[in-house]
Amino acid sequence: MKKLIIAGGTGFLGSVIIDHFSTQFDEIVLLSRKRAPQKNNVSTKIWDASTFSGWEKELENADVLINMTGRSVDCRYNQKNKDLILNSRVNSTQILGEAIAQCVNPPQVWINSSTATIYRHSLDKEMTEIAGEIGTGFSVDVATAWEKAFFESNTPITRKVALRTSIVLGRDGGALQPIKQITKLGLGGKQGNGEQKFSWIHEDDFVRSISFILDSELKGPINIVAPKPTTNEALMKAMRETLSIPFGIPSPKAILEIGALIIRTETELLLKSRNVVPQRLLDSGFTFNHPDLEETLQDLLV
Repeated sequence: MKKLIIAGGTGFLGSVIIDHFSTQFDEIVLLSRKRAPQKNNVSTKIWDASTFSGWEKELENADVLINMTGRSVDCRYNQKNKDLILNSRVNSTQILGEAIAQCVNPPQVWINSSTATIYRHSLDKEMTEIAGEIGTGFSVDVATAWEKAFFESNTPITRKVALRTSIVLGRDGGALQPIKQITKLGLGGKQGNGEQKFSWIHEDDFVRSISFILDSELKGPINIVAPKPTTNEALMKAMRETLSIPFGIPSPKAILEIGALIIRTETELLLKSRNVVPQRLLDSGFTFNHPDLEETLQDLLV
């Protein structure tokens, strides 16, 4: 393929995507608030994720657009932060849709971030794209508004896919690093009652799944998760064993609430049960290189 546009691609997942696709596209253009020097075939165009300023011209004749824009959810959910989280996702998606609608030759595929958090807290039922049950609460409201803005945009020629992504486990960023640190400090016991499901995916399978989607005719929402969710308790046990840490002090919910207040985050990130499976990927023939959690942790941490 010739040209890939990545909006909001300066974070952990954006870096993983760039590393994976740098040899598969002739040109990669990042839409970012900060200018960066060109590196090989990767250049940057300045945008504010809400208005036209010239960046929109890059979409003309582009092959693929991947939108990763969104304010981090790792914060306290006061009204100011809630507005930033919601607006950063919805506004960026809407303006990209408007830009595509103006193109004579628009991107063939538009992949937009979403989240596996769109499903309800579930300890029993596995959530698929077809049978999954949408939850309630702020995080779910954000996810549904995000996808609504995406799928209602007027881009009839462009195939659209929403990535309902779980926790991406990576070597150099993402959620795995803080989990590693607390485990090394001896705090790697279960969090809450430990029964909450933990849906995850290896960073390599994350980008491989995007490649698979690009080469397919898939459209609509797709769960980007490993085939078998684990539990929080099993995750922490596997972390201790991988890092050869003999013990891990558990963190009851009350302690987590205090800790979350101190470090300015929310316990939902740890306590919500994300019981999500990648039914559409599996049905379409995608093969995971890292379906096993223990092997994944060995690969990423050892």
